[in-house]
Amino acid sequence: MALPKHASTLERVWHYSYLVICALIFLFLMAPILVVIPLSFNAEPYFTFTEKMLRLDPEGYSTRWYDLLLTFGMQAPDAPRDGSWWADAWANAHWINAAKNSVIVGFFSTILATSLGTMAALGLARSEMPARRTIMAILISPMIVPIIITATGLFFFYSSIGIQDWGIPYLGVILAHATLGIPFVIITVTATLVGFDHSLSRAAASMGADPMTTFFRVQMPLIMPGVISGALFAFVTSFDEVVVVLFVGGLDEQTIPRQMWNGIREQISPAILSVATILVVISIALLTTVELLRRRSERLRGLSPG
Repeated sequence: MALPKHASTLERVWHYSYLVICALIFLFLMAPILVVIPLSFNAEPYFTFTEKMLRLDPEGYSTRWYDLLLTFGMQAPDAPRDGSWWADAWANAHWINAAKNSVIVGFFSTILATSLGTMAALGLARSEMPARRTIMAILISPMIVPIIITATGLFFFYSSIGIQDWGIPYLGVILAHATLGIPFVIITVTATLVGFDHSLSRAAASMGADPMTTFFRVQMPLIMPGVISGALFAFVTSFDEVVVVLFVGGLDEQTIPRQMWNGIREQISPAILSVATILVVISIALLTTVELLRRRSERLRGLSPG
């Protein structure tokens, strides 16, 4: 917000002091994340800035750790990079397999969390629903309860029902990640339903539309930005989660966070920084999408002049 021309000296001092304070807070929050990006291009196998990097010497920078993400675990990493080389990388590279598993788990857990969370939000948005606050508190509890407690509870529950014997790979991880993602969907969809004009639903019903038609033709298009935002949050939660995977995942069920955890324990390599950089870029892209959807939702509800 720009200062008015009639602002006093004290108001101007406070305005610029406020901007400096905000910038320092932003730097404090972002510095631990942003410092990972240049370190991922370190030519040496260190987790610190070398003298060449500090001098901005091109020899101090390299993409070798990004290349390692493709070659680690391959049968013939030094072969010519033709179609067979990429097929080898796709089938055998550990990091690529972990990425594929993370995407698959994230996709199915997001579908499940979005479906259940949207239905729950629609029910909680109705004023006649009894014990709404209690049910809401229970449904969003996975966001509040420490993740280690949730993981421990899921471990004992899965052990009691023998889910590992059902023969469906990653089923326990998908259900667990859906549990963690549902609260995000409920919150975003509920926030979207706050500004929903229920007279539209009544108008559709008065014109002969059944509840399913009313939902898909009237409600769903208007709450879609909130649904997609919740789905993106659920996907990010699944894509970045490691504690639950360590507790409920099988020994051969590797995701990117679990692969990073194993890399820290077994072989400390700057390749982990390369993965972290890629995850940061993906998170920024998804959060940007969420912000664009939020603005679109506000425009649809008439809350912003855009």
